[in-house]
Amino acid sequence: MKQVLLSNELLEEVSLRLPLPNRGLAFGDGFFETLIFKAGRLRLAADHHARMQLAAAALYLTLPAALASAEALETTLATLAAANQLPAARLRLQLWRAGGGRYTPPTDAAEWLATAEAFVPDYSAIAKADFALENHSLLSPLSFCKGPQAWLYVRAAHERQQRGLDEIILCDAAGHVAEAGAAAIFWLKDEVLFTPALESGCLAGVRRAQVLRAAQAAGVEYRVGLFGKQELLAAEAVFTANVAAVRPVLTIATNTFQSAIPQFIALQSAD
Repeated sequence: MKQVLLSNELLEEVSLRLPLPNRGLAFGDGFFETLIFKAGRLRLAADHHARMQLAAAALYLTLPAALASAEALETTLATLAAANQLPAARLRLQLWRAGGGRYTPPTDAAEWLATAEAFVPDYSAIAKADFALENHSLLSPLSFCKGPQAWLYVRAAHERQQRGLDEIILCDAAGHVAEAGAAAIFWLKDEVLFTPALESGCLAGVRRAQVLRAAQAAGVEYRVGLFGKQELLAAEAVFTANVAAVRPVLTIATNTFQSAIPQFIALQSAD
């Protein structure tokens, strides 16, 4: 029977009940993280926890004790993976403000729910991508974290599906490249690595941070900034990166690219 964690209480999924009022449901007053547990470790635990701390601070929330440090986060979610007998698990951790009320926050305490499913990585190349026509990224005090602007990614995914694309690329209102529909985007040109700055409204992805650290450690020049579509289209190679996988992009609109991921990244992508 599938198990979940509700505010650190292990329950069978079929018995889960979320009482009302629920501020996450009513106001979207919270955030979530998607995490990978594999080979007995929580992948990029410190990065996830750092983003959770920033998201909690931005929403005036206090992280519960079971999630209060990277070590506690890993221990707590390892319990869930083990309860579901999943050696490799894709975990979703949803936090929301406790209590009721209207817009004015009644407390800084958070309730949370963690769920698990089998993790099956997909490292395949993205054959067909294009820029979004109906949606664009939005910079806000919360655009760096997951949850508060999830509607944007739902709309982008719908557009991707309707247009028969394998991936969709979001730009900001000024036309600067921001991110892929569910991943950070990177490209290579003349041995320089490029990726959009957070000022584009993109998510502060944990794998994005890891790729930049890996580039720095390997002595690879990289640039983080606001770049137009033509700068991306002039690239030699393009790839997306999120906590699940790093994937090369083969085409954007009518532009084709090398099916290549830099060696310093590829070595980390098979973990």
